[in-house]
Amino acid sequence: MGIDITLLAIVVCLLVSAFFSISETAITAVSRARIYHLIMDGDKRAQAVGNLRKKKERLIGGIMLGNTMVNILGSALATALAIQVWGEDHGVLYATIIMTTLIVIFAEVLPKTYAIQNAESTALHLASPLSFVLKILHPLNVALQFIIRNLLKLFGVDITRSNSLFSASDVIRGTIELHHHEGRVVKQDRDMLGSILDMREVAVSEIMAHRMNMETIDANLPANDIISQAVGSIHSRIPFWHDEPDNIIGVLHVKTLIKALRENGGKLDNQHIRRLLVRPWFIPETTTINSQLHAFRAQRQHLALVIDEYGVLQGLVTLEDIIEEIVGRIDDEHDRHITSDIVPIGKDSYMVNGGMTIRDLNREQGWNLPDDEAATIAGLVIHEAQFIPEIGEQFEFHNMRFAILDKKGNQITRLKIEKLTPVEEENA
Repeated sequence: MGIDITLLAIVVCLLVSAFFSISETAITAVSRARIYHLIMDGDKRAQAVGNLRKKKERLIGGIMLGNTMVNILGSALATALAIQVWGEDHGVLYATIIMTTLIVIFAEVLPKTYAIQNAESTALHLASPLSFVLKILHPLNVALQFIIRNLLKLFGVDITRSNSLFSASDVIRGTIELHHHEGRVVKQDRDMLGSILDMREVAVSEIMAHRMNMETIDANLPANDIISQAVGSIHSRIPFWHDEPDNIIGVLHVKTLIKALRENGGKLDNQHIRRLLVRPWFIPETTTINSQLHAFRAQRQHLALVIDEYGVLQGLVTLEDIIEEIVGRIDDEHDRHITSDIVPIGKDSYMVNGGMTIRDLNREQGWNLPDDEAATIAGLVIHEAQFIPEIGEQFEFHNMRFAILDKKGNQITRLKIEKLTPVEEENA
């Protein structure tokens, strides 16, 4: 074989090797979601990419087989040519140096770098020719995969079974976090998407208004007092109790009350008001917010009362509570008087409402305080301290310093939370 023909054959081997490298990188790096979207739009090139990705074992095996063959052939031709030019003493050494450089630069790094930066367009253009080449190599690839499977079985590895440790939601969550870290997803969107993924895991007890904070009305009050409280409330639905606050007998919709007042000339008695009450809807505290959201839609109601396993009232949850869990706090013109649950009072130092949920605090500040044993920040302090602390006491845990600022009975109402410096963390 002449020198010119040999050089041409070596160049062809390098080009084919580059083709395999760029195809492998592009098809494995391209976004599955984007390819699926293009397939739904009827893109035939995307369909070819999808078919290749479905059979990754065949894809990787075929590419590695073809790439190895052309690299070995090119190296063999280069060695023969180098021996012909420089002799046996130096030919092998020069051929090794030259081919290693050419393969690494032009058949590996350069095409793979380009493919990573242009994965989608490259995969769409090369999927069809790669499929054709893999069909030619299919018999050899089948034999190769047979050998690999049986060798792995000797070591107790079965590649036909899925060994994935992550659920689909974990993969999506990881993707969102990655894009947020890279600056392509803003914090607000990250929090919203993360909250949607958490809906099947978060119970209504973690987002409900506790019974101590519920606005209720005593059904035994005079009618005028009931009307005054209901009309003056910032809430549109108000639970009514009889004899004791935990004995909820119904829920009044303020709009229904106003309509009845208009129809009756502004005068209603207690019996008439009781007839306006809607039967209370009780749900267990372990209900997930995802299930409750669907229940709200099916029942066409916006408020449910939460009870524990003994049937004791724990609080209430509304449709707005669930929506706020997804999109964040929603304030209207009636909420202007409500102070923020967290107020900055210095560098890495905050005054926090003891009733603020740990989930909301973590989401707002980007912290990772555990919420397994307590729903609120006050509950977390009590759990960690193992007793009910007094005003002025301080605790250090989870790389934070917690100082009790105010209490109401045994309830911690205000805390100061300060992030510890690295030196303080080490001392703690």
